[in-house]
Amino acid sequence: MISGAEMMAECLKNENVQIAFGYPGAAICPFLDFLYRSPIKNVLVREEQNAAHEASGYARASGNPGVCIATSGPGATNLITGIATAYMDSIPLIVITGQVSSELLGRDVFQEADITGACEPFTKHSYLVKKAAELPRVFKEAFHIASTGRPGPVLIDVPVDIQLEEVPEFVYPQKANIIGYKPRTTGHAMQIKKALAAMAQAQRPLIVCGGGVVLAGARDELVAFAQNSGIPVVSTMMGIGVVPMDSPLYLGMIGMHGHKNANRAMHEADLIILCGARVGDRAVSAPEQMAEKATIIHIDIDPAEIGKNMTAHIPIVGDIRLVLRDFIEQSAVCVPQEWIDTVLRYKDEFVPGGAPDNSSGFVEPRSFMRVLSSMMEDDAILTADVGQNQIWAARNFNVKEGRFLTSGGLGTMGYALPAAIGAKLAKPHRQVLCICGDGSFQMAMCELGTLCQNDVNIKIIVMQNDRLGMVKEIQDNKYGSRYAMTLLQGNPDFVRIAQAYGIPAALASSNDEAERLAREMFASDKAFILVCRVNPDAPTI
Repeated sequence: MISGAEMMAECLKNENVQIAFGYPGAAICPFLDFLYRSPIKNVLVREEQNAAHEASGYARASGNPGVCIATSGPGATNLITGIATAYMDSIPLIVITGQVSSELLGRDVFQEADITGACEPFTKHSYLVKKAAELPRVFKEAFHIASTGRPGPVLIDVPVDIQLEEVPEFVYPQKANIIGYKPRTTGHAMQIKKALAAMAQAQRPLIVCGGGVVLAGARDELVAFAQNSGIPVVSTMMGIGVVPMDSPLYLGMIGMHGHKNANRAMHEADLIILCGARVGDRAVSAPEQMAEKATIIHIDIDPAEIGKNMTAHIPIVGDIRLVLRDFIEQSAVCVPQEWIDTVLRYKDEFVPGGAPDNSSGFVEPRSFMRVLSSMMEDDAILTADVGQNQIWAARNFNVKEGRFLTSGGLGTMGYALPAAIGAKLAKPHRQVLCICGDGSFQMAMCELGTLCQNDVNIKIIVMQNDRLGMVKEIQDNKYGSRYAMTLLQGNPDFVRIAQAYGIPAALASSNDEAERLAREMFASDKAFILVCRVNPDAPTI
């Protein structure tokens, strides 16, 4: 005989899960007891939302679904923001929650919450398990759904009595066979032919690289297609790092916080090839106006995204990696040299903002980001939080062969630190740098305990301006500089906070000082926190 709880642990072993992030409680204890006895590394977080963020960072760095665990009631509901964050950025998660005993469901007993109902808008699928015998099938399907098609989180809610229920044997399915779930991977041949014909006729073609390229593992294919065709590339924030930023083909990030030259190139293009980008409002403020001027080829594995925000003249549903391979094999594009010369001139004329002033008593963040990126290894992983620090990093950090992890869709503050922990546990031999503001850092500061407990060697930059900088900028521009709930009065001494955890830390008040301390930070084989004093009026771009 084998219990449901033991089967749950065996399911994870069968899926080759290496690490699970979570927080305990009575309703999940039967499962955790068997997880503890398994070879899977148990990572105790300090708050459940961070379990989802750490699992997300792990998934994005490893390419495998991340696993996070919580108990019933508030443990499960605390996960919701992390689940929604992963859903918006299409990150594969397996979310396992304990639930009150089956016979008590619907009676509002202690720590009962309808977590499958609450998470319905933020999951690809969810299960409320009613029989222990269903667990192997449910887990197999959950991993399949989370990692195929457009990836995303899948929730498995298991009442405590189901965890304790015993069945005669455990047999894990070899494959999932779900009626009605057959994601299309191969692009339609006729649509690919139409796309190639449009490329051949275009005078000013442009590739827009989105996060879907990263999720599909199609970096090599996109770079090869751009190089073979000569078509210049811009990216959304989630597509940063696919094409090295120092590549002559790469023009920069588009959008309201993007590079002026990249936005100008997109505005003037007569053919736009959207690769795994949903064209949200941050990337293109008036998508229909763009579609009136240019032919739009939109490639995405999720048919619901094609045409949702911008008219797609040539839609292609399929795995971007496979579609790009078709383009490479069949394309005979010859981009007019005049267009190449034009966009490269725009790129050469672009002057990035920010110049250090070592007498000001502050670190100039934009120029410091450029210095930081020059210090790091080519395959380094950068996590950025939300706010000014995110834009400073996205615009100025030169991502080469590494990854740029941030909350692009939901814009969740407090994401960067736990995501960095998850990424480092996935890739322990790669440099991982976390960029936070002093507001976002305080939302996840408790995870320094998780960092210490697991000896996670990440480097953390805290940009301290004692303000919620991006909101302050909005209030300056639109609300008469009335700083409602914006001033971070009562900030702690972050260096002493770090030291209380036994983490080396330092404070920089100039770019020269910040550069010197950053070199010491990267030379250390331990975690390190560098706090940078930033002018409260430092602009986002």
